[in-house]
Amino acid sequence: MVSDLNTNPPEAENGTDDPIQPRPVEEHVDNNLDIVTFGCRLNSYESEVMRDNARKAGLEDAIIFNTCAVTSEAERQARQAIRRAARNNPDAKIIVTGCAAQVNSNQFAEMPEVSKVIGNIEKLEQESFNPASFGIESSEKVQVNDIMSVKETANHLVAGFEGRARAFVQVQNGCDHRCTFCIIPYGRGNSRSVPMGEITQQVKSLIENGYKEIVLTGVDITSYGADLPGTPSLGQMVRRLLQAVPELPRLRISSIDCIEMDEDLFDVIASEPRLMPHLHLSLQAGDDMILKRMKRRHGRQDAIDLCKRLRDIRPDIVFGADLIAGFPTETDEMFENTLKTVEECGLLYLHVFPYSERPGTPAARIPNQVPKNIRKERAQKIREAGKFQEEKYLESCIGTEAQVLFERNGLGRNEQFACVKLSIDVPDGTLLNVKITGRDGMTLIGEPIES
Repeated sequence: MVSDLNTNPPEAENGTDDPIQPRPVEEHVDNNLDIVTFGCRLNSYESEVMRDNARKAGLEDAIIFNTCAVTSEAERQARQAIRRAARNNPDAKIIVTGCAAQVNSNQFAEMPEVSKVIGNIEKLEQESFNPASFGIESSEKVQVNDIMSVKETANHLVAGFEGRARAFVQVQNGCDHRCTFCIIPYGRGNSRSVPMGEITQQVKSLIENGYKEIVLTGVDITSYGADLPGTPSLGQMVRRLLQAVPELPRLRISSIDCIEMDEDLFDVIASEPRLMPHLHLSLQAGDDMILKRMKRRHGRQDAIDLCKRLRDIRPDIVFGADLIAGFPTETDEMFENTLKTVEECGLLYLHVFPYSERPGTPAARIPNQVPKNIRKERAQKIREAGKFQEEKYLESCIGTEAQVLFERNGLGRNEQFACVKLSIDVPDGTLLNVKITGRDGMTLIGEPIES
C-alpha cells in the first residue's frame, strides 16, 4: 500500500512545524452535519462525497467519523474522538465509516455512542445516510459488505472542498500488494482505476469552480490503469489530462511507489511545468533486508537511483517520503541505512512512523526485539535528518522567485510545497508570483512581484 497522507495520522509526524495543516473538525458546532476525517487525502476526497450525499439524503444533527486503520493507534484515537463528540453533542447521531470501520466494524458497533457503522463502499452511497435508516425501526446497525468483491471505482463529482484552496480528485482505489505491515488492502480492496474521461470531467468541474490546483489521489496510484481497457499508465493519464484541460494551472501527484513509475510519467515530469516538482515516495525503509521483510518490491538503491534520475530531468524537484522506524528485526546498522537514505535521496518532507504492531498483519507475528522507546528515538532521528534537508532547501530558495497558491491567512505553498508567508493580505485561493526574501523557521517569506 502506498500511504497517501494528507495530514499526519496517529503515530506519524512531519519533521517540520507546518502552519497550514488542514483544520481538524473536533466538535459538532453547527447542530446540522459535521465530518471528522482521519488519515489520507483519499479520505478527504471521500468526506466531501459523503457530505454531499448526506445533505441530499436530508441527514441532520449528525457527526460522521471517516476513520483510518494505518495503525492500531489510529483506531484508538478515532474511538477517543467519538466518545468526546458524544459527550459534547448528546443528541447527535454518530456514524462511523472508513478503513477502521471496514476492518473492525464490530468494535465500533459495540460502542454505545455509535448509531451506525458503514463500510468503505457504502459510505459513498446516498441511501446510507437516509434518516429513516436510524432509530428503533432502522435496519442493522452495521452495513459493511465484502470490499474484495468490488471490481470498479465509480467517480463521484465533487463541487468543492470546504476550507481548502486545492482540490483532490480520486483516480484509483485499493491495492493489489500485500506488504507485511499493512492492513489497508483489507479496508480498501483490490486495485481499481477511474476511467480517464471521468477524471477529466471532475477536474474541469473543479477548475470552473475556481480551484487552481488539483491533487490526484488514490491508495496506490502508480498501479493506475492496469484494470482499464488498453491498460493506460499513470503517466499517460496525466499527460492526457493536462492536454484536455489546458486551463488547469497546477497539477500535483500524491504518493507514488518508486518501483512502478512508467516512462510516460518520467517524460511528463521532465516536460510539463504545470505538473508540480514535488513527489512523495512510499519508501518505508532504507535497508534491503528490512524492505524484503516488509515485502516491498524495491531496494535501497532503487530509491537512490530514482531520485537521481528525476533530479537529472527536473532539477527543481523535491521529495518527501513515508518511513517506518523500528520494524521487527531492525538492527542499529539497518536503521543507519534508513537514516543515510534520507541524506542520499535528499528527502525533505517526512511522514515517520515508529513501528506499531497492527493485528491482522503478518509483521505483527514477528517477534520484535526493538523496544518501543528505541523505536521512538529512531523515529525522532529520522525526523531531524529530514528537517536538516528541508532547512537546506529553504535556504536555497532565498533570492529566487516562486509561484505560490495562498490557502489562508496569507500562507500558501510554492511549487515544491514549501510554506510561504506573504507580507500583505491576499484572498484565499490566490495564485501569485513572489520573490522569496528570507525565512522564519520553516516558513519562507515572500514579497509580491510587480506585474
